[in-house]
Amino acid sequence: MRLRLVRQNTSFDFFSRWKVWLGISAFLMVVAFGSFVLQGLNYGIDFRGGTTIRTDSTQPVDVGAYRDALAALELGDISISEVFDPTFGPDQNVAMIRIQAQEGAESVAASVIEDVGVALSAVDPGLQLPFASVESVGPKVSGELIQTAVIAVVLAIGAVLFYIWLRFEWQFAVGAVAALVHDVILTIGIFSELQIKFDLAIIAALLTIVGYSLNDTVVVFDRVRENLIKYKSKDLKEVLNISINETLSRTFMTSATTLLALIALFVLGGDVIRGFVFAMIWGVIVGTYSSIFVASAILLWLGVKRDWSKPSDTTGNQFGNVDA
Repeated sequence: MRLRLVRQNTSFDFFSRWKVWLGISAFLMVVAFGSFVLQGLNYGIDFRGGTTIRTDSTQPVDVGAYRDALAALELGDISISEVFDPTFGPDQNVAMIRIQAQEGAESVAASVIEDVGVALSAVDPGLQLPFASVESVGPKVSGELIQTAVIAVVLAIGAVLFYIWLRFEWQFAVGAVAALVHDVILTIGIFSELQIKFDLAIIAALLTIVGYSLNDTVVVFDRVRENLIKYKSKDLKEVLNISINETLSRTFMTSATTLLALIALFVLGGDVIRGFVFAMIWGVIVGTYSSIFVASAILLWLGVKRDWSKPSDTTGNQFGNVDA
């Protein structure tokens, strides 16, 4: 028996209050942008600058014990991760410790590095001092990373606009890009509102969200394009409702299975990837929402030219009658 999250042959009316949905989305975007302007983001070490320490020990690395030992030093944002490499010997256990730049300083002072060594030696007698390496990233490099991250997101959205424009029509492209901008702004807004650490991993999550949301939107738009030819006498609103209902089962099944994996990672994956996974969970939810209530609603608002020159083929292609 096939598992269904949505019953077959649904007939929901998604556009009876489409202006309300667009208004809610616009309001949430304004709130998210306002939070970003007023509170800003809680930038991680990648964007704030700081010092990276490589430790080497003859004993297994206990990340939790390292974190507890350094918490008493009150150094701000600290990231600890164990390093695995097949070239390491049996008694070589390596960890990377990243400490945010201190107020008014380009890097962590030498005295602070010594304090870190003392604190870690108390919980790890096998720790080798001095540290294997100590490297600092200044504010200038961090500023360049922020600029590069913004350019990456803008270029990704621009490429989407160009691709959708070529594949469909400009109205489809505007709807798809509006949905992507909606998803990115709301994701940045939730990180600003909750003051969750924002680092390069979150930029990777944003780019992944752009791809996920685009895939969902293109599936809906593909069915809309087919149905515009199939149902020539129906108005655009009715065609959009039919298309979304036909792809609804696929949309919810894809989102649900993705969320199951992400929630497992969020609960069991640890602090290192928790911010990235949270961004992905939020992105899947808003991406699914925006494909229906933003991209399609904007397409309805702009209208679309009906191409009457194409044949009225009700069978589509060889997969035309497959339940999505």
